Amino acid sequence: MEGNSQSKNQVVLQGNEACAKGAVYAGCRFFAGYPITPSTEIIELLSGEMQKAGGAFIQMEDEIGSACAIIGARWGGSKAMTATSGPGYTLMQEAIGFAAVTETPVVIVNVQRGGPSTGQPTLSSQQDIYQTRYGSHGDYGIIVLAPSSVQEMYDFTVRAFDLAEQFRTPVILLADEVVGHMREKITIHSGERRVNTPKKKYGVSPSADFFKGANSTVEGQLHDEQGRRIGHMADRSGEFIQQITKKIDDHVDMIADVQTYCMEDSDVAIVAWGSVARPGINAVKKARGIKDDRILPKFRVVKDLVKRGVRQTMRTDYSHLKVGLVKINTVWPFPEEQLRQATENVHTVIVPEMNMGKYCREIERALPDKKVISMPKLGGNIHTPKELLDRILEEVGVNE
Repeated sequence: MEGNSQSKNQVVLQGNEACAKGAVYAGCRFFAGYPITPSTEIIELLSGEMQKAGGAFIQMEDEIGSACAIIGARWGGSKAMTATSGPGYTLMQEAIGFAAVTETPVVIVNVQRGGPSTGQPTLSSQQDIYQTRYGSHGDYGIIVLAPSSVQEMYDFTVRAFDLAEQFRTPVILLADEVVGHMREKITIHSGERRVNTPKKKYGVSPSADFFKGANSTVEGQLHDEQGRRIGHMADRSGEFIQQITKKIDDHVDMIADVQTYCMEDSDVAIVAWGSVARPGINAVKKARGIKDDRILPKFRVVKDLVKRGVRQTMRTDYSHLKVGLVKINTVWPFPEEQLRQATENVHTVIVPEMNMGKYCREIERALPDKKVISMPKLGGNIHTPKELLDRILEEVGVNE
């Protein structure tokens, strides 16, 4: 959906800054938000960048107002985004449901912090994983991307806008304080991004722009392709709900992004998403005896696995501990088939999360023939490689 940029530059950025830069490059020209830790840097940077790019920035009175503003801006013709953290994301739920039912392509960034309520403003968590999928009432489809590096904060933001436009749905970038505030050297694009209209857009409504001749009403009640209310007709209402959910669920292979590291001969796999994948990779390296100073490896594309939505790396220097990592980048829709393929030959799966073990329930359901071990961690600190390595050693029966 995108052409080549004019040039690429290597810069050192914070994760939140990379997200803001990615939004501008992706064509975002309207941002509405309300400052909240740990996402505030996105708002701060875009307050100036939007004007430089010929767009508009507005600080709203609260988070639900921000979410409503970007919906209106997108129907006015501008790609739009907002950014927040847990308490603000909670306030946005009604608007997220409205965006889903009106099939409005917007991007919402949630840089997670510990909760509930005000919780831990300056510490990290992964507690919002289910809220991103089921937060608004009713049934609807949703796409949620979970970056684990500063480069991915940039790349996934760009991809979020593309997916939103193609599938006519709100897309959530589910980051956390660790990724939002770390700094790394990354590659960003400069010059004008050439964007092609997707060959096919999925959804009921014909357009997401006013003044384009679609003659469609934007209606929060269940409706037909012209926005006419059908909520009083059970059969047509059911068909509509099927359409806005199946357009996501039926295209998981197109949306899913799953990566693997050292999984070719593994007996034990760490399955992680977001920032927890970082200590996960480090633990695999230690278990394997791999001498590599990079925290995150460079994943190599393998053609036969790409067809199935999985990317895998070549192994380097292995020891006797056959341990690998599966990194889930698209957490919703749940990449069930891709996960099964990636873990086909392992007997044990370890799932570290900065919550009480929520996403692990999905993995247990998808892998009934595996031993699935939940490793929850609360309090705001990420897992350490040693904690993960100790659990690996326990599973393979090796005592330090």
